[in-house]
Amino acid sequence: MARTLYDLAASNPELRFSPFCWRTKMALRHKGLDFDTIPWRFTEKEVIARTGEGRVPVLVDDGRWVHDSWQIALYLDEAYPDRPPLMRSPPERAMARFVSSWCDQVLHPILRSALLLDIYNLVADRDRAYFRESREKLVGAPLEAATMEGSAALKALTQALQPAEATLNVCRWLAGDEPGYADHCLLGSLQWARVSSPQPIIIGSDSAVGRWFERMLDLFDRYARQTPTVSGGALDLHLAPAVGQG
Repeated sequence: MARTLYDLAASNPELRFSPFCWRTKMALRHKGLDFDTIPWRFTEKEVIARTGEGRVPVLVDDGRWVHDSWQIALYLDEAYPDRPPLMRSPPERAMARFVSSWCDQVLHPILRSALLLDIYNLVADRDRAYFRESREKLVGAPLEAATMEGSAALKALTQALQPAEATLNVCRWLAGDEPGYADHCLLGSLQWARVSSPQPIIIGSDSAVGRWFERMLDLFDRYARQTPTVSGGALDLHLAPAVGQG
């Protein structure tokens, strides 16, 4: 069976930085499904025009086109019930949806503000005008003005990750006893920074999120760990131990 994924790529086709595409790649590996990736750039809208969206991830599974990372996850569980589930029950599906939305609405604005110029410098030359125009419209300011200074972004991200820190202090995975789609959502967000920033993200091993992140990078024969990244200095993110709340 032919199975392909259109995966957002930088000018260097080996650099794949989309948090949403990472959710889908981890979901496919979780299900044990073979797939090929096709590097896709922002301005190649015609290639995926049949989805009507102009965004990736887009999965083509034996001729069936499915777009949007959440819809792909639902599709994979429905189409392949004999494979390990991404979401094992309606309550787990609701929890995964919450984590997905939390990543999108809380973590991603922080990460985006830190990564705007890094990603602008990574994208293909033909994508740069589109990227600048679309992102400046999104954030309401020039990229240079909207990009958050590193220490401020680090402080904001550390604070935003505290709910995950508290959860992972008592659970090995966000999904409970085994990794699930909720885990793949947060992995995608942190992988976005790990791949595209010249200062690779380092989460202290003294934190629950840090230990979880290392486990996630090693899943599926170290799939996420082995991807090419932009290397450089270190973004040292040390989360304070979570304080119990009554």
